[in-house]
Amino acid sequence: MNIYNDYIKEIEERKAQGLHPKPIDGAELLSEIISQIKDLNNANREDSLQFFIYNALPGTTPAAGVKAKFLKEIILGESVVAEITPDFAFELLSHMKGGPSIEVLLDLALGNDATIAQKAADVLKTQVFLYEADTDRLKSAYTSGNAIAKEILESYAKAEFFTKLPEVAEEIKVVTFIAGEGDISTDLLSPGNQAHSRSDRELHGKCMITPEAQEEIKALQAQHPDKSVMLIAEKGTMGVGSSRMSGVNNVALWTGKQASPYVPFVNFAPIVGGTNGISPIFLTTVDVTGGIGIDLKNWVKKTDADGNLVRNESGEPVLEQAYSVATGTVLTINTKTKKLYNGDQELIDISRSFTPQKMEFIKAGGSYAIVFGKKLQTFAAKTLGVEAPVVFAPSKEISHEGQGLTAVEKIFNRNAVGTTPGKVLHAGSDVRVEVNIVGSQDTTGLMTAQELESMAATVISPVVDGAYQSGCHTASVWDKKAQANIPKLMKFMNDFGLITARDPKGVYHSMTDVIHKVLNDITIDEWAIIIGGDSHTRMSKGVAFGADSGTVALALATGEASMPIPESVKVTFKGDMKSYMDFRDVVHATQQQMLKQFGGENVFQGRIIEVHIGTLTADQAFTFTDWTAEMKAKASICISEDETLIESLEIAKGRIQIMIDKGMDNAKQVLKGLIDKANKRIAEIKSGEKPALTPDANAKYYAEVVVDLDVIAEPMIADPDVNNADVSKRYTHDTIRPLSYYGGEKKVDLGFIGSCMVHKGDMKILAQMLKNVEAQKGKVEFNAPLVVAPPTYNIVDELKAEGDWEVLQRYSGFEFDDNAPKGAARTEYENMLYLERPGCNLCMGNQEKASKGDTVMATSTRLFQGRVVEDSAEKKGESLLSSTPVVVLSTILGRTPTIEEYTKAVEGINLTKFAPSHKLLVK
Repeated sequence: MNIYNDYIKEIEERKAQGLHPKPIDGAELLSEIISQIKDLNNANREDSLQFFIYNALPGTTPAAGVKAKFLKEIILGESVVAEITPDFAFELLSHMKGGPSIEVLLDLALGNDATIAQKAADVLKTQVFLYEADTDRLKSAYTSGNAIAKEILESYAKAEFFTKLPEVAEEIKVVTFIAGEGDISTDLLSPGNQAHSRSDRELHGKCMITPEAQEEIKALQAQHPDKSVMLIAEKGTMGVGSSRMSGVNNVALWTGKQASPYVPFVNFAPIVGGTNGISPIFLTTVDVTGGIGIDLKNWVKKTDADGNLVRNESGEPVLEQAYSVATGTVLTINTKTKKLYNGDQELIDISRSFTPQKMEFIKAGGSYAIVFGKKLQTFAAKTLGVEAPVVFAPSKEISHEGQGLTAVEKIFNRNAVGTTPGKVLHAGSDVRVEVNIVGSQDTTGLMTAQELESMAATVISPVVDGAYQSGCHTASVWDKKAQANIPKLMKFMNDFGLITARDPKGVYHSMTDVIHKVLNDITIDEWAIIIGGDSHTRMSKGVAFGADSGTVALALATGEASMPIPESVKVTFKGDMKSYMDFRDVVHATQQQMLKQFGGENVFQGRIIEVHIGTLTADQAFTFTDWTAEMKAKASICISEDETLIESLEIAKGRIQIMIDKGMDNAKQVLKGLIDKANKRIAEIKSGEKPALTPDANAKYYAEVVVDLDVIAEPMIADPDVNNADVSKRYTHDTIRPLSYYGGEKKVDLGFIGSCMVHKGDMKILAQMLKNVEAQKGKVEFNAPLVVAPPTYNIVDELKAEGDWEVLQRYSGFEFDDNAPKGAARTEYENMLYLERPGCNLCMGNQEKASKGDTVMATSTRLFQGRVVEDSAEKKGESLLSSTPVVVLSTILGRTPTIEEYTKAVEGINLTKFAPSHKLLVK
């Protein structure tokens, strides 16, 4: 009774927070509940029935195994529960989504009782989450002449699990809710500082937008009970920054439909819109939940009588409203005409939201069911020896005769599965591709584990070359939340087959390395496709896509992903980089120059940035590809020279070997396998058998951007522009300013060097600058705190070997200690150097934060409101993003430096230099 009583106590505690009972995933608790159901005189029997029926998580959770077994007993008459008839037991099994429930249904369907077998078969025909063990049983039974097995396979071959679903409604009525003006980051929908609660869906839902917004949504629902609430980013893009499944889960929780009456707090079918559409990676997450994302285009650029753009005094295009979507506006989505209406007035064509593939996702309640359904139909047809009828929309295959391929088109063509043999595919094609490398991070990992359980997956797909579970987002503070979540996550992922950053068995030293940095090292083929549970999954080798926790789970379970081949924008460079500039300044200037070249239009948004860097090794090139997430690109590809790629692969081999030496490889020796593949790739390049990936000379691009290095005359800073009169212009990454804009007068309260945007070279720059300051002034004094968080332990080890870490230790007032990690987040900072544990630190904002209202100068990527720093009552917090030398000098001075101070401070410093490749030719 102790477990049940503990659960009741937890329920009372949650009730005080306005929460319902937490869904049950443990076998021990549910076993206790079942014992109380069997005891007809038990005082807790009625509550136990409710918990069993409505509050046990499905899939492969331990609770699901216990529930399925008890339902089998009821169906076979071995247990009698008046409130759960055998027919109701079958219904409950039908909502359990695979795993133990499928095993039970197969037991019953292939059993000796004909009536029970038929009922089990009827339920099985509606299920899609079957794995090899399940399909092997069906195949074996069919081969042995089992009529029920044949009947099930015939149903699967016809894809009746899909065709018999209700059709998508022709008209969907919505009522609008403006969630914010300007770009809406997923931090607004699922704040990073609440990451610990993401797997507790009801609790996490409390943090979406604001309590006031939640009440407003409820009021709209009460006023319009027959309509769905559509969340809108007015004058902006919805869901920038990350895919964040928890953000979509929250939107669905507040505005969607319940997926099953027997599964609490799992909703689907959210509807979202944005003046500038939906961020591509966020839109993928919307598809996972069978939702709808609409590019509203309700604000357009104003033109004069001659058709010329009208610009404001800042030179930016003036926008005018084409139609209103103000909160409370009732609109109609017509899925047949694929138009948006206000009453009888047609507002806009929304056919991009209702492609044949998206219509299937909506009908099936999400993309998973379609992915698994296609595999199941193919299996059944092959087993029966019949041609599978065309049920699903065929893959969209676009091919232009005589047109060459961009780099991403080449990668997709190599990795595509299920396409027409021999057909060359170009951008716009919609394909399934094999995934080579997968990454899961620690604040979304618990949801990925839940998704794997819900789709009944138990082991990583053999298609995947390597997969890594990071500990970086919770690295700063080993608090009670981290202690409760991380070991459980690491054990699950380790058992599933991933390389884990923190070993659940304590065999090797726990590592908290930044996920993107590790993925950048373990990607050993520039032809690879990488899927990672973070928006900054942007590798300098291969093509990488940041994804929601569900897409990561799907990639881990199936080794596949489905997506359109995106268009590409080619970025090349000309001129010479000035000696006192850092490559980070080139990165920021690329965005600034692109916007200027295209009159304010972000041609990168939703596309691949094919960047011809060539001469930078993987660490340095990653600074560019990483930033492409803030450019709103779908992904990026780095075109490299042969020699540079070989050098990058040798560095990667060394770092993978260190992981092996620390005992991080698993039984399948995945890490050793990656080194073998790297050696093979190096040999191919050296022999000329397969040179480094390059696009074809006659490839077609959406646009071409040429970055002029000559005009980059001073450090560039991405500014959140917190006081812009136009709120839609605040907290975007498009305001790039030169250092001189601040006149050497802007106060800096805290500096941060860390996150995925820095590499070993940045740490060496820091050490060199401190030595220079000491030589010039006799000592190093900080006028603002400087927080330093190296991305990986490998980098720390390399710095120690090269003598730089000793320099940093000499000037620091705090150094992380893995034997005594911090148990609470820092709330106050002194004017000194802090050497923090490798990981995301301030950039994530879920543990460490700057003081409210601070102006922070950081190397990180996030300048969203409240992420690195929150507002105070007196002042807005600001997160300005710049290069390492600017951050260092700003903390020493306590303000932004002048250009003269800056150039003097970096004299003789080995900054990250860049010279465009003269050997890199398209072929």
